[in-house]
Amino acid sequence: MNLREPGERILIIDDDVELCELVTEYLQTEGFRVEVVNDGANSVEMAVSGAYGLIILDVMLPGMNGFEVLRRIRARSQIPVLMLTARGEEVDRIVGLEVGADDYLPKPFNPRELVARIRAILRRTQGEASGFVPSQPESLSLGDIDLDTGTRRVQCAGQAIELTTVEFDLLEEFLRTAGSVMKREELVERVLGRTFSPFDRSIDMHVSKLRRKLGPHPDGSQRIKSIRSVGYLFTSSPD
Repeated sequence: MNLREPGERILIIDDDVELCELVTEYLQTEGFRVEVVNDGANSVEMAVSGAYGLIILDVMLPGMNGFEVLRRIRARSQIPVLMLTARGEEVDRIVGLEVGADDYLPKPFNPRELVARIRAILRRTQGEASGFVPSQPESLSLGDIDLDTGTRRVQCAGQAIELTTVEFDLLEEFLRTAGSVMKREELVERVLGRTFSPFDRSIDMHVSKLRRKLGPHPDGSQRIKSIRSVGYLFTSSPD
């Protein structure tokens, strides 16, 4: 059993009481501390309280659905959110990523995959609690973009840009590899921390959101170019 240090608190927002009990028991054996809330209306304040390291959020909730809960969370916090989608409906995945989810997992799911997704997200935000030595914070600049890995802040043309954890790590990867084509499978492995699946378009949704937030170069040319059937190219300067 791979226990984590105390303090890794996870909030589950799901109205399926039986599922929550099973997931809670499994996550606790993995060293996580878990709290559960069964409706969306009472969950937002808890989610943005700063008491948790990650939120597991179901799409189908009574009173206020998961998308609206996520919108309200994102208006106040960039805490990592893993969404649970019924039967893996593609429209749910797309909407969830558009609203600001860091990742998604379709129901029913394997608890071991859930833990793997959680650990991948937490590695991006705070590093592994055991055996991981974080690198020294550094600043990356390219053109009018400035990224600070220590504070996880980004500025574009002097204006602060609010990014989710995935978008920040995606931009960092792009800045480090600017001018070179990044394959989709490389981005999935490095940014999402999992093996690439040709049917998984989540990385494309994250790239699309990042592209919109950054906007084009001052001359109107694209910062992030799509390379058909391959991946993406982050341009270091206007064409």
